[in-house]
This record gives sequence, C-alpha cells and structure tokens, in this order.
Amino acid sequence: MNNLTVALVQTSIHWEEIKQNLDHLERLLRSMKEKADIIILPEMFTTGFSMEPEKLAEDMDGAAVTWLKTEAAKLDSVIIGSLIIKENKNHYNRLFWMPPTGNFTIYNKRHLFCMEDEQHHYSQGKTRLIEKYEGWRIMPLICYDLRFPVWSRNRNEYDLLIYVANWPEARREVWKTLLKARALENQAYVIGVNRIGIDGNGIEYSGDSIVFNPKGNVLSTIQPNEEKVEILTLSLKELNEFREKFPVYLDADEFEIDI
Repeated sequence: MNNLTVALVQTSIHWEEIKQNLDHLERLLRSMKEKADIIILPEMFTTGFSMEPEKLAEDMDGAAVTWLKTEAAKLDSVIIGSLIIKENKNHYNRLFWMPPTGNFTIYNKRHLFCMEDEQHHYSQGKTRLIEKYEGWRIMPLICYDLRFPVWSRNRNEYDLLIYVANWPEARREVWKTLLKARALENQAYVIGVNRIGIDGNGIEYSGDSIVFNPKGNVLSTIQPNEEKVEILTLSLKELNEFREKFPVYLDADEFEIDI
C-alpha cells in the first residue's frame, strides 16, 4: 500500500538560542498523538535565520546533531531539518536526513539568499539529496531553493518534495503559489514547513506550512501563526495511478544543470 505518515512541525524559534529551541521542540514532539514515519522541522530550527555562523555553528558532533540522533531513535522516525554547521573552515546551512539508526545523510543549501547576504556567510551546496524510504523517493530542499524550478525538477526521480523554511510573512502568497506550482509541474506531493513568530531582526513569519498533492489540492489544515504538529498520511498508490493516467513527464524537456 505504501502509505507514508508525515508530521509537520510549525513552531516559533527562539532567536539564536540553541538549547532553548531543542528543549521546546522536544516538548512538542512528545505531544504527538501518533507515530510518524517522517518528522519535518523548519530551516535553522535551533537558531532562526541568522547570519552569525561564526558564533552559532556546531560541528558534526555538536549538541543539535546529537539531539537529532537521540530523538529519531526515541520516536522511531526520520527527522528532517537544517542547522548551522561548520566543516573544514566553511559554514553551511545544512539539512539533515536523520533516520532512527543514526546513519544520516545531508544536503547543503544550494541557493543562498543574497538579499540577506547569506552567500557571504555560508558555502553553497553542490548536489541534491534523494532518499529512498518505505518505498518512497524523497527529495528535501531548503527555503530559497523553492524559487528555482530547475533545481527542483523531477525527472522521474522522486515522489515527495520537501522544503524546510524561514519564509517571511510579507511573501506568504509567493510561498504558497510556488509550492503548488512545484507539485503540479513535478507530479509529486510537495510539503513546505515554515516557522512562525518574529526573529531577532524583527522579521515576521506566519508559517503557512502546507501539503499539496500532485493535482495541486491542499491536504493539510494547519493555520497561519498556529503552533502545531500536524500528522498526515500520503498515498503512493494514488500518486502512481495519477501519473499513469496523466504522464506529463513523457513530454518533459532534457537539460543539464551547471554546478
């Protein structure tokens, strides 16, 4: 049957307070009423969207990575979210795919947000990550990546596309519109998980975490500015049936991505 249960964690983030955020998220995850195959946290879930990696970055054995390993094992779930990581003298906005086994994989954010000078503080990612899990092919990306459809393009490579984000309320309609477009053009489920609250720069976030099916229909019910863990079930059978009846991918253009 290949159903996949996903948990969207829409929450506020305490500005540049790693331990406080980890404690808060642990309480939220303990409140879950049922088990999820995959738990999705926002971008930079331990700090908010900070341009201070020199003081906030952790190494790969830091408190947040250790916390991810512990929580994934306790909950018997994959946990996804991005952190500020230092490695080989570089800083990364790095997404972790953390399974219960602790044998994680990573994705470094490709598109760095130039309007906040992210490219001057973080190193750019070069490769996409596609994980196989419970019969699904899943590609996680980070925030600003959403604006670049070529990087997100599905050439029969994935079934579920996930974006973790700190996407400001001022551009909330852009967020929702682009997520729907990615679902339609790629014939895949698309999930966007975004934070709420106000960050240390006074930027407001409304969340608008959402799930679209491949037809562009909304499956989630989470509300703007609501702190909530929403659990939904996705059907691979329904996705494959839709692709068979309406195989848009057969007419897709060939292209190459310069790295």
